Parts: sequence; C-alpha cells; structure tokens
Amino acid sequence: MNDLNENCVDKVVCATFGDKMSIHKMPLMEKSEYDKLIEDDFICRIAFQGNLHPYIAPFLYFFDGKFMYFLSTNYGKKIRYFRRNPYVTVEIERYAPDLSHFAFVAIPGRLEEVHDPEVKYTVRQEFVNLIREKNLSQNVLSALGHSPDEPVDALLSGERNSVWRLTDVRVRGILGLKHSSGR
Repeated sequence: MNDLNENCVDKVVCATFGDKMSIHKMPLMEKSEYDKLIEDDFICRIAFQGNLHPYIAPFLYFFDGKFMYFLSTNYGKKIRYFRRNPYVTVEIERYAPDLSHFAFVAIPGRLEEVHDPEVKYTVRQEFVNLIREKNLSQNVLSALGHSPDEPVDALLSGERNSVWRLTDVRVRGILGLKHSSGR
C-alpha cells in the first residue's frame, strides 16, 4: 500500500489493483442524444434536498420542447421539501432489461409551481394524452391525486394536484452518460 503509483489519479483504485487496472469511464451523451431521451421518455425521478439525505420521488413528466412539466399530489414529503428548497435534480434513464444498452441524464434546475389557469389546463390535457397514448394503467391516477376508478379526464378538473415546471436549467450542468458502444 505504501508503493502507490504517483501517476495514478484514483489512489484507492491504484492501491487496490495497482497500476495494471485502468478505469473505464462511460462516454458522455451528446446534447442531441439526451434531448431525444428527454423527449421520448415520460418517467423520471426527482431528487429534492431532504433533511439529512436527499429525498427521491418518481414522477410522470411531459416535455413541451422548452420545459419539463410534472403533476404533483398536494400531499407528502415532496411538498414540504419543494416549499423549503425548489432546487432539484431530475433523472431520466433508459435501459435494456439485460443492461446491454443503457443511458441516463441528470438535469439540475429549479421547480416552480404554475399558477396560470390556461397553462395548467393545457399541461393537464397533455398528461391525459400521454396516459392514453402510452396506454398506461388507470392505476397511475393514484400517483396524481385521483382514484384509479375515475376516468382519465378527471385530471382536467379540480385541484387535487399541482402543476410544476423545471426552470433555470443550464446546459453545462446537465450530465448525460451512456453505455460504451466499444464493448
């Protein structure tokens, strides 16, 4: 252990494996690749600043080409954490069941609640469309503040959920990684 290779960047790895082991880094995604991932998918995780540890919650999302939108129930820890600190990281991933192909993107930004009634209605309509187009189970309504026994159009009326959008996203802050196509 005392004979660490001075050229080794990660001293722990070099101490464990010597300089015979090299670290393979996953390639970064191009902006066009992670843009496509964001556009094509509809499920993400949002990491909120929790008390001691980050608090991570799954969300459906809709992307309009400029903003990511989310419907949040009006209860739960995420509401408290959002109100206390709206800065979050949104993570989207895609992978093959055998993990032969995988990619993820982490997007830091700030959530803001949408108050404009027209925008809220439009976003809710997009969620209705998403649920129908993806042929999602009615059970998804329970994650949006509604009973699975209700029609999907119930999302368009009432205020059982809040509409949030991700803002203050800096392209330089986005991290997209993918599997290496070399192996």
